Amino acid sequence: MKKIQFLGWVTASFLLLPSCGSGTGGHGRQASADSAAVADNPIVTGADRTEEYVPYLMGKRVGLAINNTSVIGDKLSMDSLIALGVNVVKGFGPEHGFRGNASAGAKIVDEVDEKTDVPLISLFGGKYKPTAADLDGVDVMVFDMQDVGVRFYTYVSTLHYIMEACAENDIEVVILDRPNPNDGYVDGPVLEKGFESFVGMHPIPIAHGLTFGEYAGMINGQRWLADGVQCKIKVIPMLNYHHGKPYTLPIPPSPNLNTQQAILLYPATCLFEGTEISEGRGTMFAFSVVGSPKLEGKFDFSFTPVSIPGMSEKPKHLGETCYGLDLREVDTDSFKTSGRINLSWLRELYEAHPDKDNFFRGSFSRLAGNDKLEQQIRNGISDEEIHQSWEPALGEFKQMREQYLIYD
Repeated sequence: MKKIQFLGWVTASFLLLPSCGSGTGGHGRQASADSAAVADNPIVTGADRTEEYVPYLMGKRVGLAINNTSVIGDKLSMDSLIALGVNVVKGFGPEHGFRGNASAGAKIVDEVDEKTDVPLISLFGGKYKPTAADLDGVDVMVFDMQDVGVRFYTYVSTLHYIMEACAENDIEVVILDRPNPNDGYVDGPVLEKGFESFVGMHPIPIAHGLTFGEYAGMINGQRWLADGVQCKIKVIPMLNYHHGKPYTLPIPPSPNLNTQQAILLYPATCLFEGTEISEGRGTMFAFSVVGSPKLEGKFDFSFTPVSIPGMSEKPKHLGETCYGLDLREVDTDSFKTSGRINLSWLRELYEAHPDKDNFFRGSFSRLAGNDKLEQQIRNGISDEEIHQSWEPALGEFKQMREQYLIYD
């Protein structure tokens, strides 16, 4: 698929549309007559550019696929759009719920939003994909969630299923684009066939380096939807954004990613979810500390997971003192500088662990996207050799990714 010239909105068919605002040009990426302005000015999210899409929504019955990060200004977009006169008829909530207050993995039921009386459809309860009945009465779907740019973060899978269901029911999806805080590098093993799951649906690396607007174009372009269907999409782009531009998320994207440090560590520390090691759930600094009761005497730092309603009611090693690593002061800029996911912490804790046979769990391969990384760690393969083993698939992904970029 050829690159597009970008004029306001991006469509699934990659046809040019009349400009709805700031013009862009060149290979589908945000043009910058004044590159310094893009570098220095604050990022304006797609959601905050209401003049670009609210007129388009008027007179239509609108579905909203959002969560607590979906804000316009300082208000949830549901509330803001209704106040602007948009006819919101249904809401669709991902993992953690529509307003973002459910624990990781907690099943969520359909309900009615207490504030607006809008029916809410759960996409993390009995199903991941909206049914035709769920979409009945919806003319256009607005998708707006803050992603973290990591393959196993489940909002990526929610985007896939929203697009697939809307394609099958001839409903357009308007994507309000937001920054990817981990897009300063692209790295990790590319998910292999046979390892697909809700925490990894597509053949991409762990850190994919795309915004949701760009990712939606890739889903369409690579024909990843069932039977190769195409979803009609419009992307409302950000202003003053470029890949690698630092961005501190104003709202935690999920209860356990409650700090910027945790978000930037997540591509590496989430791998511990597939091990015996606690990834820090049950503390206020999940994904920033890792450890196990079995490492007593091997590390000085310790923490004790407890039950925290709305975050982690039953964390790994509940009530047990865990010994391991405190990563809260790690220089996360080094990931962008090196362009690599850190594997040294995984190796260090594996080598120190007294029960190596039970260090890894079955979910590790789903997170890694293959069954090789576990064996490489067990066999003492160096980090350099492991990274080299991700080629040529990683390089091929980077090349393919180029054609879907909207921003420089």
